[in-house]
Amino acid sequence: MTALEGESIRLRPLASRDYPTVHAWYQDPELVAPFDRYAPDTFDEFVRSMEVAADDPASLAPRFGIEEKSSGVLVGAVGHYVPHPVLEYLEVWYLLGDRERRGRGYGREAVRLLVDYLFATRSIERVGATVDVENAASNHLIAGLGFHVDGTLRSALFHHGRWHDVYAYGITRPEWSARPPRA
Repeated sequence: MTALEGESIRLRPLASRDYPTVHAWYQDPELVAPFDRYAPDTFDEFVRSMEVAADDPASLAPRFGIEEKSSGVLVGAVGHYVPHPVLEYLEVWYLLGDRERRGRGYGREAVRLLVDYLFATRSIERVGATVDVENAASNHLIAGLGFHVDGTLRSALFHHGRWHDVYAYGITRPEWSARPPRA
C-alpha cells in the first residue's frame, strides 16, 4: 500500500512505531465511541488486529495513518470495512487523535483522499459512513464532502451510558465523480 498525498496531510501505511500512539487513541472513549462498552484491547491484541487487518475486509483496524506533512507528526487514522456480508459497499471512518491539530481540515482531507482511493481501486458503487446524530463536527465533515443521509439508525450506538441514534450516510460513484474535486 502506498502513501496518498494531499495538500496538508498524507495518508500512509501505519508502521510498528505508530502502534503505541494509535493504541492510546483507541483506549480513549472520547475518541472511539463505538467501543466504550467493551474491554479495551491490550497492546498485544491491538498489534495482532493490525497485522491481520489487510486480509480481513470486516476489520475496523486503521488502514492508513494521517500524517501532517509540514511536521511529519501522526495526527490520526482512517479506515474502511465491509459492514454487511451481502450488501456491496464500504464504510469509512476516521479518527483525529491529536486534539491540538483538530479544526484544520485534516479529517475532511483524509476522508476525501480515502474515498478517492477506494473508488479508484475497488469495484464498488457506494461508500458509506455512520455518524452519531449528536456529533455536529463529524456530520458537517461528511455532509460537506457530498455524502447524503440515507436514514437514521435509532438507538444503534451505546456511548457514555446511553443509546444514541446515528445517521447512515452514503455517496455513489457518480455522485462522488460529479462533485468539485476539493469539496
